Amino acid sequence: MAKRVGVKIYGGQKALSGNIIIRQKGTKVFPGSGVSMGNDFTLFATANGVVNFKTLRGRKVVEVLNG
Repeated sequence: MAKRVGVKIYGGQKALSGNIIIRQKGTKVFPGSGVSMGNDFTLFATANGVVNFKTLRGRKVVEVLNG
């Protein structure tokens, strides 16, 4: 059975608080501002705004910016 992992909301798209942004196994992408991580490494929005992906110190980071 497929695990259905991957990016669910891409950069530039709007996210509401509680929306799942990425389902992943392990920390391939880390949470930034406005994003939190669940026990299964799922990244979800904790604020309303626009999703933004960036690289900080060699780590991929996803954040939700007000917009």
